[in-house]
Amino acid sequence: VQLQASGGGLVQPGGSLRLSCVASGSIFKLAGMAWYRQAPGKQRELVASITSGGLTNYVDSVKGRFTVSRDNAKKALYLQMNSLKPGDTAVYYCTHTTVNGNTWGQGTLVTVSS
Repeated sequence: VQLQASGGGLVQPGGSLRLSCVASGSIFKLAGMAWYRQAPGKQRELVASITSGGLTNYVDSVKGRFTVSRDNAKKALYLQMNSLKPGDTAVYYCTHTTVNGNTWGQGTLVTVSS
């Protein structure tokens, strides 16, 4: 399984970004998918997850602002991020989990700054 994340960039506070993660070599529809992030000097944290059945979960700090979704036909995972704050600045990683193991993408940098 390989994961290719994209969509990061520089955005002003209050702005929006949409991250994408495309999987290859995967029976994607069976995988649990998630977005993690790691800010400078901080531990990596789970931001949002979505099960193979479409159930979602979010860390409290992004609830109401971020939306995780998936398109099984495109083998793609998305993270719509609205009302971005400087505290959201981090490298964002997508992950793919099945009974065969866990795979991480390469990360995409999101910088929220004026």
